[in-house]
Amino acid sequence: MEFSLKDKAITLFCENKEVIFQDNPAEVIRARESAFRKFKQLGFPTKKMEEWRNTNLSDILSRNHHFNFEAPKEDIDIEKIFQCEVPNFDTHIVSLYNGWYVSRDKPLETLPNGTIVGSFARALKEYPELVLKHYNKYCKNELNGLNALNTAFAQDGVFIYVPDNVGAYKPIQIVNILDKGNNLFVQNRNLIIVGKNSKLSFLHCDDSRNHEASFSNTVTEVFIDEGASVDHYKLQNLNDKTTLINSTFFQQEKDSQLSSFAITLNGGIVRNDSHVLLNNKGIDSNIYGLYLVDKEQHVDNRVFVDHASPNCTSNELFKGILDDQGSAAFNGHVLVRRDAQQTNACQTNRNILLTDKAKAHAKPFLEIYADDVKCSHGATVGQLDDEALFYIKSRGISEYNAKLLLMYAFAAEVVNKISLPALKSRIDDLVKKRLRGELAVCSQCVLHCQSQEQVYDFKIDMSKL
Repeated sequence: MEFSLKDKAITLFCENKEVIFQDNPAEVIRARESAFRKFKQLGFPTKKMEEWRNTNLSDILSRNHHFNFEAPKEDIDIEKIFQCEVPNFDTHIVSLYNGWYVSRDKPLETLPNGTIVGSFARALKEYPELVLKHYNKYCKNELNGLNALNTAFAQDGVFIYVPDNVGAYKPIQIVNILDKGNNLFVQNRNLIIVGKNSKLSFLHCDDSRNHEASFSNTVTEVFIDEGASVDHYKLQNLNDKTTLINSTFFQQEKDSQLSSFAITLNGGIVRNDSHVLLNNKGIDSNIYGLYLVDKEQHVDNRVFVDHASPNCTSNELFKGILDDQGSAAFNGHVLVRRDAQQTNACQTNRNILLTDKAKAHAKPFLEIYADDVKCSHGATVGQLDDEALFYIKSRGISEYNAKLLLMYAFAAEVVNKISLPALKSRIDDLVKKRLRGELAVCSQCVLHCQSQEQVYDFKIDMSKL
């Protein structure tokens, strides 16, 4: 039951304080103890809570989970475990293995453009003033027990610091790998700091290497300073038994830009919780999501955008295709504060259900206290368009391939917003393969994946889809 895991977590924290607090500054210890008290008060989320009523964690919480308080002692060759499958994609890869940063060379390094990247735990030792200026300043531990639990328990993660006036070097790819051990409970804590007028592109890839049930609870804090630009991609491809809770907290300063993507291709239960604070004027924030769900998979996307300042723009676009008994939820909340005049905010969630048993829940919500604003929201849940399907079939394309084209055109609206060409091409390819499934015959498929040599040309007016 939920209480058994809660009690176990409380006992483990009390018994392992010396290990958890090891080499931590006093400020971090105080933050951990405060978060632990909050976790004791809140416990784990349940369906009785409004923001969690569409996501049931009771099964995963009923299991006897294992917590790792020490880094793996064996030498981990991450290149043998993970190979990036994006052709011609030049990234700087940093890896987390079962919750711990792993590196062949050194736990913290400085890239040619001055960016510091590596282990959060090591950064706390070597750059305590820089880390403490931002650590736990944006995460909301009071929102739910999982955030508080992460603050109390997490010992390692990824740290990225981009100094002021630094251009993009190459995308940084964070690879979070779950491997070995049934019912592993992993707590990662990431801190990303982007200086004034700087640029950063980073990917957060969640991958599982086995078919065991694990629980990953990740918190990422991202500070985007004045005039800075950040492209953020969450790519999730996990086994059907793994539960992933991914909470990301962004704080944007004056004239900064953010584009954040959550691309969910596989996973048992996936929850993407994004919080964006527009803390000064002239900010542009774009939050996108694409989820392809089948079997009994479940994806829950929650976005809270806080317009705390005037002359800012936010845009949310989340699209999902649900097959079999898959389910999804979208909860969008835009808060426009009293002084946030001339706000422009848009929320859109669209879902396609391929079976009668698939379910999608949508709850876009605007909370507006300013009077000079332009805000809109909308949500749709339906089936493939019959008229568009008829149009494609009238061009001599089979019903199966016509449905594939419609689904691909639906998903492409999000994929086409990806700004990294190699990543965009690969995600486009993965979406095609995910939509096609294992039963399609490649030689007869109209979705031209990169592995196919033969390309068929159908004269289709995409504006009609």
